[in-house]
Amino acid sequence: MTKKLAVNYPLRAIYSCIFYLLTPVMLFKLWLRGRKSPAYRQRIGERFGFASKVSDTAPLWVHAVSVGECVAIAPLLKQLLAQYPQLSILVTTSTPTGADRVAKLFASYQQVWHQYCPYDQPGSVARFLRSHKPLGLLIVETELWPNMLAQCSSNNIPVLLANARMSDKSARGYAKVGRLTAQMLQHLNLLVAQYPSDGERFLQLGLAAEKLLISGSIKFDLQIADRTLPEAAQLRQQIGSRAVLILGSSHKTEEQGVLELLAELWQQFPELLLIIVPRHPERFEEVASLARKYSDKVVRRSAGAFDPQCQIYIGDTMGELAMLYAVADLAIVGGSFVAVGGQSPLEPASVAKGVLMGPQQYNFSVICPQLEAAQGMYSCSDYRQLLQQLQRLLAAPQLMQEMGVRAEKYFLSQRGATTILLQQIQSLLLKK
Repeated sequence: MTKKLAVNYPLRAIYSCIFYLLTPVMLFKLWLRGRKSPAYRQRIGERFGFASKVSDTAPLWVHAVSVGECVAIAPLLKQLLAQYPQLSILVTTSTPTGADRVAKLFASYQQVWHQYCPYDQPGSVARFLRSHKPLGLLIVETELWPNMLAQCSSNNIPVLLANARMSDKSARGYAKVGRLTAQMLQHLNLLVAQYPSDGERFLQLGLAAEKLLISGSIKFDLQIADRTLPEAAQLRQQIGSRAVLILGSSHKTEEQGVLELLAELWQQFPELLLIIVPRHPERFEEVASLARKYSDKVVRRSAGAFDPQCQIYIGDTMGELAMLYAVADLAIVGGSFVAVGGQSPLEPASVAKGVLMGPQQYNFSVICPQLEAAQGMYSCSDYRQLLQQLQRLLAAPQLMQEMGVRAEKYFLSQRGATTILLQQIQSLLLKK
């Protein structure tokens, strides 16, 4: 084992040198992003490990890269805090939207802190670990960083990769740096994968079989906030009985792809309301401007009261996607008509909404086929097929309702992964 790590170490050294050389590029990228989202220009020191100690006791370090991972892990962390009220938890994210979501999800928990994850440079990671001396590291989904894992290992900090997934596409990418990937996987104490297909790909990349556990996806244990359904009912009352379609977590070009279908849809369904919720908040203004090219009755949620004459409603507030899904009759899930692998179809399914997705679904390569087999979702090869499905379903409200019921039934049937993961966290990360 020692010899193998020694052989691989130069690879990590080369990787680290490249990362240091890219520092000016990373700073420039933060500055560029800060033009639309000023939070990217704040707390930059944390990204280089210059972070103040958050607690007198050693915290559990949880890394959840952005919004989706924060929402997925929140129910588990709240269960953990209920059992260990004295436990300190430090959640790191890579994005300001993730930071904002942590603040909202844990607003009433004084023992939960947020910082930005240090860049995977040896010095940055070392400073972070010296400051916090965490009990253990819980990584949500697949955020593998060579220096982070190596330094945790050398400091006897156990690492658990939770809710891990590995698509064919991602596996091919990791295989290109196969020796470095195998070394990273050696540093893990336990990998809890979503499905056997994910686990098999990790094994092929070098994970030891005794470090693998299959649990299902913790995203099925999503908790709907108490205010979500009452707020949705209130907005739905303002909208009235008209049909409501939502495009959720949309990426660039997807909004235009759906907006171009509206002319035909409005001919058949003149009262149809389209809600658009862009994935990234820095695009809110861009999407609102684009929507105005297709209608002069565009309203932004941040503007306040709903206008009954509205044709396109822009969800430009944070933390309300689940509520807006609950308002709709049918959901188009974004990230599926562009090459990013699809956003989660479980958010609309959790509030009993039928799902339509494009062909890019590799982020949910098990869940999407299962949800479709349960008749809670339909896949569309392109926007023309999407139009055909919309015309068929919007003309049959009963079918849309039944589709939503089946989606929710599938969602509820898959719950339970959080309990399995909670047991592993207790035995591995909290045993000190």
